[in-house]
Amino acid sequence: MADLLSVKQRFGIIGNSELLNRALEVALRVAPTDLSVLVTGESGVGKEFFPQIIHAFSARKHNKYIAVNCGAIPDGTIDSELFGHEKGAFTGATDARKGYFEEADGGTIFLDEVGELPLSTQVRLLRVLQTGEFIRVGSARVQKTNVRVVAATNNNLVQSIASGRFREDLYYRLNTVPIAVPALRERPEDIYLLFRKFASDVAVQYRMPAVQLDADARAMLESYYWRGNIRQLKNVAEQISAIEESREITPAILAKYLAEPQMSSQPSVMSSARMDDMDTERELLYKVLFDMRSDINDMKRMLMEMRMGGMAAPVEHKEVFGLLPTKTQGAEEYAESEEVIDEQPRELTKADVQREQIVRALRRHNGRRKDAAAELFMSERTLYRKIKELGIE
Repeated sequence: MADLLSVKQRFGIIGNSELLNRALEVALRVAPTDLSVLVTGESGVGKEFFPQIIHAFSARKHNKYIAVNCGAIPDGTIDSELFGHEKGAFTGATDARKGYFEEADGGTIFLDEVGELPLSTQVRLLRVLQTGEFIRVGSARVQKTNVRVVAATNNNLVQSIASGRFREDLYYRLNTVPIAVPALRERPEDIYLLFRKFASDVAVQYRMPAVQLDADARAMLESYYWRGNIRQLKNVAEQISAIEESREITPAILAKYLAEPQMSSQPSVMSSARMDDMDTERELLYKVLFDMRSDINDMKRMLMEMRMGGMAAPVEHKEVFGLLPTKTQGAEEYAESEEVIDEQPRELTKADVQREQIVRALRRHNGRRKDAAAELFMSERTLYRKIKELGIE
C-alpha cells in the first residue's frame, strides 16, 4: 500500500488527524478492487479527493476518469448525459451522442451528489451496477460497459430512503465500501495547518505578506464549529487576507469574520442550494476585492514611475485618475471639472458586483459557461440561475 505522506503530497491533502488517515487508508486498500465505493461527509470536507485517489491507485489508472456533478445537471437531461442518446431522441438531439458511462468504459466514473439523482435515473444506474448494461435515450439496443463507480453525497441517504427519494437497493449497491470523511471540527489539529496554507496561497497569488495569527486567535480558530468545513475556512482566510491592513491577526480581528458562537452542537438546517448561493456570493465579492487591490497597486506604481521620471500624467490617463485640474487649466476649466465630479454616482449593489464579475468571466471565455463557472468557483447550474436572476443577456 502506498505511503500516506506521499499520497497527501501528490493530491495536496493537508492534515494528520487519525480520522483523516483512516479514511485515506480505506481508499488505498479498496483501490485495487472493482468494488463500488460511497464517500460520505458534510459539504466542504474534500470528498472529491477520494475518488481521484481510488482511481490513481487502481488497475484502471491508465483509462479515463470522469467526474459528474449530478446536482448540476437538469433532470430532463441527466439520462442523456450519463447514458447517451440517439439522433432525434428529443428536441435538439441532432446527432447521436455517447454518455459518460460509455466514454468511461474501462475506467472510473465519480458521481458527486448522487443523492440528487431522480428516481428514473436511479433505476438506470442500478442496472449498470448489477449487469454492466445500459440503453441510450431513444434506443432499444442494450450496450455493455465496464466502469468502476465511486459515488459521494452530503445527504443522509437513509433518511432519503425513508422519504422515498432514494432507492434502497441502489444504496446497498453503491455502499459496498463506505468511506466517511471527517468534518473539520473533528480534526482540530489540522485547522491551523489549513489556514496557514490558504493564507500563504493568497499571499503568493496577490504578492502580499501572509497574515499571521497570534496564540489567542489560533485558539479561537481551532475551537470554532466550522459549519462550512474546509470551504468556509478557506473563505475566512481569503477574506482576512484581502481586507485587513494588519498582517498580525488578533482574536478581536478574527471574531469579525466568524459567525456568532453556536450554542447547539447540531448544525442549523439550511438547504444546500442556499449554502451554495452564500459561497458563490462570497467568492465573487472576494474576487472583486482582489481585483480592486490589484488595480490600485498598478495605479500606485504608474504614478510613482511618472513622479520619478518627472512626467506629468498624459491626457489619455485622465479618465483613469479622475478629471483633475492641471497647472495649465484656468478657473473656468476647473469649475467645469468640479461640475462633473459633483455628480453623484449610483451606489453599487451586491447584485451589480455579481453581474459585473459574471459578465467579465463570460467575455474572457467567449461565452463558454462551463469555463466561466470554473473561474467563478461555482457550478454550471448555479451560474445558469445567476444569469437568469441578474438578467444577463
